[in-house]
Order: sequence, then structure tokens, then C-alpha cells
Amino acid sequence: MTKSLKNLWDRFLFLDRGILPTTRLILVFLLLSIGFLVLSSFGFSWGLIIALNLFVLFGSLVDLFFSPRKKDLSANRKVSSEMERGLPTLIEVEISNNSIYGLSYRFVDGIPDSFTNSFPIKGRISGGTTSRITYQIEAMERGDYQIKRLFFRYKSVLGLWEKQLTFTIEDHVKVIPDLSETRQYLENAQKFLLYQGVKIRKQQTGTGEFSKIRSYVVGDDPRTINWRQTAKLHEVMTNEYEPEHGKYITILLDCGRMMGAELEKGNRLERAIESALTVATAALQNGDYVSMLAFSTNVKVFVPAGKGITHLQTILKAIYNVKVDAVESNYGAVLSYLETVQKKRSLLLMFSDVQTFVREESALVYLRKLRKRHYFLMVGVEDETLNQRINEKPTTIQKAMLKSMAQQQMLVKKREKQKWENQGLMMIEAKEDKLAVTAVSYYIDIMNRNLL
Repeated sequence: MTKSLKNLWDRFLFLDRGILPTTRLILVFLLLSIGFLVLSSFGFSWGLIIALNLFVLFGSLVDLFFSPRKKDLSANRKVSSEMERGLPTLIEVEISNNSIYGLSYRFVDGIPDSFTNSFPIKGRISGGTTSRITYQIEAMERGDYQIKRLFFRYKSVLGLWEKQLTFTIEDHVKVIPDLSETRQYLENAQKFLLYQGVKIRKQQTGTGEFSKIRSYVVGDDPRTINWRQTAKLHEVMTNEYEPEHGKYITILLDCGRMMGAELEKGNRLERAIESALTVATAALQNGDYVSMLAFSTNVKVFVPAGKGITHLQTILKAIYNVKVDAVESNYGAVLSYLETVQKKRSLLLMFSDVQTFVREESALVYLRKLRKRHYFLMVGVEDETLNQRINEKPTTIQKAMLKSMAQQQMLVKKREKQKWENQGLMMIEAKEDKLAVTAVSYYIDIMNRNLL
């Protein structure tokens, strides 16, 4: 396609500038053509018919004088600089018509293809007014995006011709992970404690940080009674302790090939990032230090340990744009790196694919060393396809073979997991929608049991 033809084609695709005939004008010419063909059978000359067509064509151009000039129109876009993946976001477009003529419009905003939209958007603007149009989009992929142009078409009252112009409006949008589960934890942390019966457990007598003095209730350890306050108030009072704060939590995010497996909402990496941010929120709110490390064949991102809920923004800015790499993860290299940067005892919480990890014999060598100083826990997403195959009724020979192969894979995975757990390296799997809840529950359980 030559450059001139390409430019003409772009104009028809809501690009660049130009003037286009509308469907109404084409229908008018179609009806006239049929009428002229009928008249030609009665002896009308072709010269007269061509002259009449040209007269109608040039007469239709008068319609352009009753539509606003391009310099009379201006546009502005209002969009949030930050939006969450998968959540609806409103964008407002403000169009000003400074002419005396009204117009009917339709426009397409320069939103990237990874956003859902409902273009073209249609409407009408009266002369000398400003119209504010609001539409909704959803970002399906994390990352940085530029919205540079807005493609606009409008026509006058007769609607025979349509003018086309492009507004240059540059906006930068950052798409971050979905923080819905993080907000749910901040609003109601108790939901995350009660999953699978995980509850606050009592500490060893006198261990942990002193929290407060309260009235003695049935079931309290008599050794925690505060005899001085009991004598003052003439009521049995007891000391209450809570897990020590200031522990170190290191969250590891696997960005290797297997984390790109698609789930119902996003892929494994998306769910892992959202769950990791929820765990980080819980730890930071409890006064612990949190560091974050994302890796595949090598370390992609490392955020040193920090304390306080404001540290969550530091973590979010560092990992919001990490992507899945089409390579196998090098667990040995990242664990070796972790040994050099994390000297203090911490909880190593890794989000990865359990079935892939248990087959990495080289990682076991490094983890045996790290286990002496750190507590290791891996969290992964259950393979729903494998579970469906196992639970499927073997009504045919093919289904029976698939079921037996799925059961064999499950047995192999359980056997390998048991080998790792015998070394003190815990591994758990959860459903896609329960990944964050499970990870937070186990984190709080580890803190309550003073395993660090």
C-alpha cells in the first residue's frame, strides 16, 4: 500500500483529519441514481443526468457551512494517573464548541488495546456550550501507558458530510495490581484469621511483648496474674502479651514461565502479587519489617526491609510493573543472592508453582543452609485442571486414562512435598480466590507461635 493510500485509509479508521460522506448522503445519491435510471428510459439525456448529479453533489457541500470550524472545537481529558487492574475506572472528556452551530459527534479515545472500552461514544453538543462526557474503562494488564490522542468526528444538522479531526492530549497512566484484598484486610482483618480455623493462639507464659493489663477471665494462665494491680483494685488482674513486633518478613515473587498460567482472573503472577501486597500490609501494620524480591533467571527487583505502612508504597512502586518471563526460574541463584542480602532471621515467604519447585534438587541444597537461620514457607495456587481430572467420573476409556495420569501426578507431587517438609520447609497450596487469605492466615499463625 502506497503512502497516500495508507493516509486515506487511516482517515477512514478514525485517524488524522479529513471530510467524509455520511451514510445519509450515500443513501440520497443511491435514491437519485435509481430515479435517474428510471428517467433515462423515458428519453432523458445522460448529460442532463450527470449535470443533475453534480448539482446535488455541490449543493450538499452547503451543509459544511452550517457546521463548526475545526478551530472552534477544543477537548480536554481528565483521567486518574493511577488505576487498579481489572477494576472499572471513569474517564471524563470535556469538549467545548465555541461556534454558533450545534453538532452531532462520535469519538474514539486513544486508549491502549489492553483496556476494555465501549467506543465509539456518540452525542450532541449545542452551539456555544461545553459538554462533559464520562465513559468507563478497565485495565487488564499492569504497566505504564501513554494516552496521546483523541479522534473526533462531527456533522451538522443535515448530516450529509462528517468532519474529522484529532486532538493531541497526552496523559500518563500507571496500572497497579488490584488492591481489593488489601483494603478488605484493613477493613476487617478478622476474616483473614478465621480461614480454616486459624485463630490467635496463646503465647508461652511471659513471652512476647507486654500489651496491657486486663481483668482475669476463666482460662487465663494463673502465672500471668499481676498481683500488684490485683491488690490495688481488689480484683484479679492479669498481664496480656502479644507476639513480638519487629520481625523480618521477606516475600519472594517467582516471575518464571509457570507463573504465566492463566486463571479465572488474570494469571498466577497477578494473584501472587495481589496476595503478596496483602501479606505485606498485614506485616507492616503489625510493626514487622518487610522486604520484597522478584526473580526469574536472576533478580528483577529487590526492595530492602522497611517498617511502617508507608513502606507499602515503596514496595508497590517497585513491583507493579514486573512481568512473566518466558524462561525457567533459577531458584538456586536467587536463594544464593538472598543469603548475602538477608542476614537477620526472617520468614521467607515464596509465591511460586509448587509442582515445579519440588523438582528442583539444586534449590534444596541452598534451602538447607537458609533453614538454619530463616523459616521457609511456600504458597502456590492449586491446579484446578488436575483436581477436575481427579474428580471426574471415568465414563470412557479416555477419561479413565486421564484420571489415572492425574492421580499419578498428584501422588508424585505429594511425595516430593513430603520430602521437603521433612527438611522443615513448609509448602501449601490454595484456591485462586483464597490465596491471599491463606497466606495471611499462615503468616499470623507463624507469628503467634513464635517460630521466628
